[in-house]
Order: sequence, then C-alpha cells, then structure tokens
Amino acid sequence: MELKKIEGAIEAILFAMGEAVPVKDIAKTIGHDTETTRKIIRNMMLKYQAEDRGIKIIELEGSFQMCTKEEYYDYLVAMALQPKKAVLSDVMLETLSIIAYKQPVTKLEIEKIRGVKSDHAVNKLIEYGLVREVGRLDAPGRPILFGTTEEFLRNFGVQGLDDLPEIDPVQMEDFKAEAEEEIQLQLDV
Repeated sequence: MELKKIEGAIEAILFAMGEAVPVKDIAKTIGHDTETTRKIIRNMMLKYQAEDRGIKIIELEGSFQMCTKEEYYDYLVAMALQPKKAVLSDVMLETLSIIAYKQPVTKLEIEKIRGVKSDHAVNKLIEYGLVREVGRLDAPGRPILFGTTEEFLRNFGVQGLDDLPEIDPVQMEDFKAEAEEEIQLQLDV
C-alpha cells in the first residue's frame, strides 16, 4: 500500500475511534510492524503541525489520538453554545408516526386519530424538516396533505417507508379498544 493510502487509513482509524488507539492495533490493522507504523504516525504529526490545520495527533503511552489544536478551542466553545436541535416531544413523535404510516394525510385526519388539535406539532415537524406538504386533497377547501421527508428517513435510519416497523395487529386492536373506552368515559361525564 502506498504511503498516502496508509496515512489516510491511519487518519480514518484515529478519527473514527475518537480516543487513543494503541500503535500495535493500528499496525495490525494497516498490515505493518509497530515501529514502521509509529514512524509514519510521527511523520503525520509533523505534517499536521506544519500545515496550520485544526487537528493534531498526540501520543499517549504507546497510543495515538486525533484531537483539536488548542488555538481552535474558542471556535469549539462558540459552536457548542449554539442552540441545539430540539428533541421531539411525545406529542410530536405521535403526530410524526401518524404521518409516516398514514401519508399522505390531512391535519384533520391526524386530529381525528389523536383526538386533539395538532397544529403546533405539525408546524414544528415542518420546521425541523421531518414533514412537508406533499399536495392537496381534491375535496372542498382543498386541505393540505402531509408526508415525511428524506430528512425523516435519515434521522430514523430507514431507506424507505417500506422499512418502517410493521404495526402489530393485536396491539392495534388494544389501542383501538383503549381509545373507544376513553371516548365512552368522556361521553358519560
């Protein structure tokens, strides 16, 4: 294997592991002896230092680790202080699952299933890029039809809607019975 490829492999290993990796493990992985591997990595360390890059490789008791250079810590702190993407609430997850399994679906259909208004949840899901308008229903008022996005697939680790878990029919019947019971209790009050 040529030197550039070996350095690339070492870089990939150190980056992916995120912690100190023993030189013997790196050597074994790239198919070289420990001393040759150590020399290659030390040479890489010098290159990183000379090239004004944001990362460096450090040596810790016979292991090597890729990390950020100290002069770039302020940028990392600034990045860490930026607002994070919000976590999906139970309401949003419930709404998203209805859209995922029933799409294309209108807000009215979502609200029928949930039993409550879903404007806020749907709007937030659109804002997060998980749901989008996919068309309009050919009915009075032409209500908006919603569906999931590629971002939804990426975030939930599925390649397509066919990869979504199947809904257990027995569990579905239990949910329906529970919902009907709830409705009956509300009517009795």
